[in-house]
Amino acid sequence: MNSSSKLMNVSTRQLHAFLEVTRLQSFAKAAEQVHLSPSGMSMLVKELEDQVGARLFDRTTRSITLTDAGRRLQPVAERVVGELRALGAVLDGNEAAVRSRLLVAATPMISASLLPEVIRGFAHSHPGVQVQLSDVEVGTVRQRVLDGEADIGFGFFVKPAVGLSRQPLCKFRLMRISPPDAAHTSGQLSDSQPWSRLKDVPLVSLPSGNPIQVVIEKQLSRLGLAHQERPRMNLIGTLIGMVRAGRGSAIVPSFALEECLRQGLGVAMLREPVVHLDLYLAYRRGTQQKPAAMAFAEALREAAMRLPA
Repeated sequence: MNSSSKLMNVSTRQLHAFLEVTRLQSFAKAAEQVHLSPSGMSMLVKELEDQVGARLFDRTTRSITLTDAGRRLQPVAERVVGELRALGAVLDGNEAAVRSRLLVAATPMISASLLPEVIRGFAHSHPGVQVQLSDVEVGTVRQRVLDGEADIGFGFFVKPAVGLSRQPLCKFRLMRISPPDAAHTSGQLSDSQPWSRLKDVPLVSLPSGNPIQVVIEKQLSRLGLAHQERPRMNLIGTLIGMVRAGRGSAIVPSFALEECLRQGLGVAMLREPVVHLDLYLAYRRGTQQKPAAMAFAEALREAAMRLPA
C-alpha cells in the first residue's frame, strides 16, 4: 500500500464493497448482496485500489484472495464502516428523541390548575412522548413559541403577533371568588350572581393590561368600576391568596375553580351577562405541528369541558 501521506478520497460505498467481496470471496455474490451489478462492484473496488495505490485482491478463475495490502486494509475498513454505522444510529436516536419530546409553554395558573392532570393522563395515552412544561407569563409564552423554544403555547392572547398562529381552544367562564368568612358556602360552588352584586364589593385585581383583566374591566365599566384604585397582583395564584387573606373579592376564570374551592373560598359564577374567556393554542406560523402537540391540545380541551360552563 502506498505510504504517501496524501489525503485519500475513499467513500463508505467503496469500503463496504471491499468488505463484502472479502467476506464472500466473490464479486458476483457481493454484488447481489448489495444490489449492484458485478461490473458496478468491480468498479467500486477498482476505485478504492486507485485511491490506496495498491491491488487489494489476487484473482484467479477459481478464487479471490486478499493481497498483503488488502489484509492491512481490512481491519481499518471494518473499523471505519462500523464507526459510521454507529454514528448513524446515534443520529437517528437523537432525531427520535427530538420527535418524542413535546415542549409546552403555558401561563402559571393554567400550568398549576389544569396541566398536571392533563400531563398525567397524556403520559398514559402517549407513553413515548416526554412533555416538558414551562410555566411562564403570557408574554414569555408568546416569545418561546416564536423562538422555537416551545412547540405549542397556551394563554389568553387578546392581540395577534407577527409570526404567531393562534386558535381558540376552549372557554372559561368568569366567576367571583370571596374570602372564606364572607361566604356562607365557603369551599363550595354557590348559585350564580349578577355582576351588579359587585358594585359595593372591595376587589383585588390583576394589572389593567393583563389580557384577562382587559375583558373584566369592560364589564366593570358598566358598573362604573373600571380602572378604579384597587390592589393589583401579577399572578392569579397571588390574587387567590389575597382573597383568602380577606383583602377583598376577585374575578377570575373558571380554570381556577378547583384551587379556589380547595382553599375554602366562596365561588359563584357571574351572570347578566355570562362572560367567557378564550384560551388560545399558539404555535409558530408556517411550522408543521407534531401529532403529539395536537393530541395534547385536545386533551386540555377535554379537561376544560368538564368545568362549569
